[in-house]
Amino acid sequence: MALFTVTDYDRKIYEEELRDFLPQKIFDVHTHVYLKELCVKPPETGAPKRTVVWPSLVAADNSIEDLQETYRLMFPGKEVSAMMFPSKGGTFEGWQAQNRYVSESSKKSGFPALYYSHPTQSADELERKIREGGFLGLKSYLNLAPAYLPRKEIRIFDFFPKHQLKRMDEMGAIVMLHIPRDGRFKDPVNVAQIAEIKEEFPNVRLIVAHIGRAYVKEDVGNAFETLDKYPDLMYDFCANCCEYAITELLRHAGPKHVMFGTDMPILRMRTHRIEENGTYINLVPPGLYGDPSQDPHLREVSAEEAEKITFFAYEELLSLKRACATLGLGKQDVEDIMYNNAVNLIEAARKSIYG
Repeated sequence: MALFTVTDYDRKIYEEELRDFLPQKIFDVHTHVYLKELCVKPPETGAPKRTVVWPSLVAADNSIEDLQETYRLMFPGKEVSAMMFPSKGGTFEGWQAQNRYVSESSKKSGFPALYYSHPTQSADELERKIREGGFLGLKSYLNLAPAYLPRKEIRIFDFFPKHQLKRMDEMGAIVMLHIPRDGRFKDPVNVAQIAEIKEEFPNVRLIVAHIGRAYVKEDVGNAFETLDKYPDLMYDFCANCCEYAITELLRHAGPKHVMFGTDMPILRMRTHRIEENGTYINLVPPGLYGDPSQDPHLREVSAEEAEKITFFAYEELLSLKRACATLGLGKQDVEDIMYNNAVNLIEAARKSIYG
């Protein structure tokens, strides 16, 4: 049985809009690989959730084999590789088990990987785990910040403490940063702390994921005006369909500092994303992801409308294509965005860490 269905409409979008736009080699810099049986569910505390629901509805897990099959189905005729890290660890023990699985998957597939860190870990422990597992740096997430912090008050240094960043700076390692806070990329605390990381830890190979979660025009603010001071800052536009945000990112950072990412398995989702009242809404086929009332970002459309809904990954790439056309970017720029930038960053980190 196929991992998921590819429809005639999907094939039409790929063949008519994307195949010739995309280079032969593609590198996905932002993917999650994990097994549901390795997740250790933490005890219920009654504390409010710190994350949205809809991403968890797409796939229960994403083995390395599933990831590779996803690329085969979605990008026929292309050579796709990826950088991966865990998801859904639950407890600290669960995260460690997922990290071990990602390390094994990296050795099996040749795909590079990041270690999913916890803010309580010492710098020495992190370096040991990175070197033992063959990792190239760190990924973490706001939900690992101390439980007493309200979600809206979480800051970057609450889940990436400075003692960890200092060691990553010494190693020249990659740090994949998913910023917190409701203000997203325009939040002044986020912008100030990204700048602080670049000032204090200039050798960290920092990637601002999802264009700083600027999923709609209102999320962008004036972040680029501040962060333009740090020309080596890297970004991915993972899970982002906001043409304005992608265009402004390319205009400010330049095509040498932008990378393709999918957040797989999330971008296997069938959705057409719209912007409404300063936020994003994922329009989805009826019944595909359960009750849409479980998340304010979900809205079902009619069965007839659903026939013209394709993969989230294709929607993201169509937004990139339009942004590149607006700015007059050429095939070499697209190849840099879709492959070269990530590969160059990864090889530089590998050389710095392992010699």
